[in-house]
Formats: sequence, structure tokens, C-alpha cells
Amino acid sequence: MHAPVHPHRPHENPAGPGITPARVPHGSVREVRELLSRDGAVVLTGHHNTSDALTLAAAQVMGDRLRELYPHRVRTSHDGSLVHLHADSFDIAVDIGGVPHRRRHPDEDLVLVQCARPAPRGGDSFALDAYAFVDGLAAGDPALSAFLTGSDVDLYGAWAGVRGLPVTPWVGRHVEFTRTGRRVVRRTDGAVPIHRDPDTEHVLTQLTRFRDAVHGIEPSLPRFRLDEGDILVLDNYRCWHGRDGHTGERTVRILTARSCDAD
Repeated sequence: MHAPVHPHRPHENPAGPGITPARVPHGSVREVRELLSRDGAVVLTGHHNTSDALTLAAAQVMGDRLRELYPHRVRTSHDGSLVHLHADSFDIAVDIGGVPHRRRHPDEDLVLVQCARPAPRGGDSFALDAYAFVDGLAAGDPALSAFLTGSDVDLYGAWAGVRGLPVTPWVGRHVEFTRTGRRVVRRTDGAVPIHRDPDTEHVLTQLTRFRDAVHGIEPSLPRFRLDEGDILVLDNYRCWHGRDGHTGERTVRILTARSCDAD
């Protein structure tokens, strides 16, 4: 006789801290919040395949803790290549009619990704518990762990030519804590050494080692597929996500948000 399988238990991957988010009907608000708190990721099912669904989902998940939504983004890829593990964050503001508007924020703590059109082949998603990943580094690679927790970098310096980015570098560490005690584990391709940092060579070496460690674990992570209309919800401080390459056309809608716990 086989033991019953708990429908909401994330896949336990012995090769690494990968997770398969539970699939929950969008009306089960309490359950969604509990699973997001426990696992860092959840898939909402049953929403209409429209951009409005992302706003509704963000309100359901955060409730009165929702502070700020950022503009919807639509991403269509044709025969897309692999998207590596990452956390969503960016620092960009624009001037509209003389009034500054923030379009992205480095401290976005919620990400919602809706599959508007699945790829005909490939394009499966994968996610990683970054807390577990960096905790493992403390014993397995103490030098890299020390870098991530103790070294300042310019988190978006590699994208300095993008219009709207501030002139002043955004300096921080890959692993930090907010004022409210939440741990943030960042993963961005924009990180570079601070200008004229005397430890530039060391920082470049560790950034490369960090990238290689993240890329190296990706093949071992469990895959899951988002069906049309499904919304992947991620605690952006805790979970990184990516997807496999695909053939044909694939479209997703993306919404990022900040809660009152983001500071």
C-alpha cells in the first residue's frame, strides 16, 4: 500500500534546493498565502488569461500589505534560449510630464508571471530556494559565502547605459536583511565592482564563481510547466526562477510589487 502524497508538498530534489510550486485555485486565498510563506513560490490556477488577472492576484496574495505595483511587462520570445536563474529587480525611473515615476524598484519583493501563451515545445520553468542555496554555501564554499554576505557591489553597474537608470550607483550586497528583518538574496547579471574598488580583482573572481555555481545547479532542478492562464507567484527575496529554451512562440506577462514589509 502506497502512502498518500500531499498535493502541496514541493518536490524534494536530493541534488539541490529546487522546488516545484504547489498549484492552487486562485480563490483559495488563505492557502495561497500559507504556501507562499512556507515554500516561497506557488502557482495560481483558474484566473482569466488577461493582464487584469495579475493585479487581482497581487491584491489577493498581499491584501492590505500591498504597497506599490509597477507597470505590467509583456515578454514574447520566438525559439527562445535558456533563461538562467534570477531574482527580478531593477532601478529605473522616468519623467512623465515633469513628474518622476518609478517603473522598477530594487526592493520588489513579489513577482507574478502569467503564462499567456505556452510554447508548443519546451519552455518549462524551474525555481530555487535561494535561502537554502546560500545556507549550503556556508559549509560547502565559505569563500563565496563570505563574499555574498560581506562584499559591497554596484548591483546594476553593468547596465549603466540604460536610460532612466540613476547616475549614482546602487551599492549593496547579494545577501542582506531589511529593516523589518527579512532576508534578501539577490541574483542579477548587472552586478559589477564599485568604481575604483581596491578589491576589484577579487570581486570579479567571486562574481564569476557565483554565476558558475548558479548555472551549474540549474540542470538538476525539477521542472514544472505553466499552462495558459497560470500565474507563478514568487517571494522575490527568497526564490530565483528561470526557464528552459523552447521552440515556437511563448508569451508571458510579468508584474512586480512591493509590500509594506519590503523595507
